[in-house]
Amino acid sequence: VQLQASGGGLVQPGGSLRLSCAASGSILRVDNMGWYRQSPGNQRELVASITRGGRTNYADSVKGRFTISRDNAKNTVYLQMNSLKPEDTAVYYCNADTVRFGSLWSWTDGHDYWGQGTQVTVSS
Repeated sequence: VQLQASGGGLVQPGGSLRLSCAASGSILRVDNMGWYRQSPGNQRELVASITRGGRTNYADSVKGRFTISRDNAKNTVYLQMNSLKPEDTAVYYCNADTVRFGSLWSWTDGHDYWGQGTQVTVSS
């Protein structure tokens, strides 16, 4: 199972970016997915998470500006980031907490998968 994140880049304050993260492998099901971020000198923090059923949770600092969504058929999670601020600058990581993979006759549940990280820089 691999998670591949994309969509980061350089954007001016007030701008928007959309991050994507696709899980690949012989995946049968992905449970909770989320986005975390880490800036230099700081711990990795939760930005937003989403259950398989679509229930969402956001850090207070991004509420009203960021929207997390997912496509279960594509095993993909998205993060739409609007009204970006310089303090949003960080490496963003996607996470899947439980992934069932294999076949319908022989499957395994794996836990805590991370994408490789994508840099988001908000600067004028």
